[in-house]
Amino acid sequence: MEKLITSIIEIRKSHLGQTIHGRMQEFRLKGNEGEQEIFKELCFCLLTANYTSEGAIRIQKAIEDGFHNLPLKDLAAKLKSLGYRFPNARARYIVEARKHSQELNRILSTYTGPVLREWFVENVLGLGYKEASHFLRNIGHDGFAIIDFHVIDVLSEYGIIERPKSKSLSKKIYLETEAQLEKLCIRLSMTQGELDLYLWYLETGKILK
Repeated sequence: MEKLITSIIEIRKSHLGQTIHGRMQEFRLKGNEGEQEIFKELCFCLLTANYTSEGAIRIQKAIEDGFHNLPLKDLAAKLKSLGYRFPNARARYIVEARKHSQELNRILSTYTGPVLREWFVENVLGLGYKEASHFLRNIGHDGFAIIDFHVIDVLSEYGIIERPKSKSLSKKIYLETEAQLEKLCIRLSMTQGELDLYLWYLETGKILK
């Protein structure tokens, strides 16, 4: 753990630390932009499952308000034309999620912490723990890390966890990994959402969202 902490501190002292700080500020502002923009971010996170963040960012920019108003068939066709891997399934998830688009502010103000994430996992088709955490972090709820195999690789490389044998992360493994991350957060005086950006950078050399 000490070696990883040292690596993160070095990044935080560089210009990259300022970039990550700025990105966290952007996430907080996104959470105040209203339900329409928040719903677009929810759709972005639905797209990221088993897909690249860069690809999902590109598609989000191309579709924009279409997340709200394109009919299922047209949305699937648009996703397919943009090269998305799972156009029919994700179009169905997005259209299904529209029923929550007018209650997002209420949900986000009613629940907090793990209970808030559980609401999204249980009520939005296609959102697992990773995607729900990603969504909440991206709208300013920075107590969540987006644990995927990029993060798993970094943690296992530094000897903090053993790399799971499964190709998918169960709820148990996800929460256990989150608990290990919290130890790092305490040492670094950093939220899980911010730590995630540092871990992502260490593995990919990129700072996205």
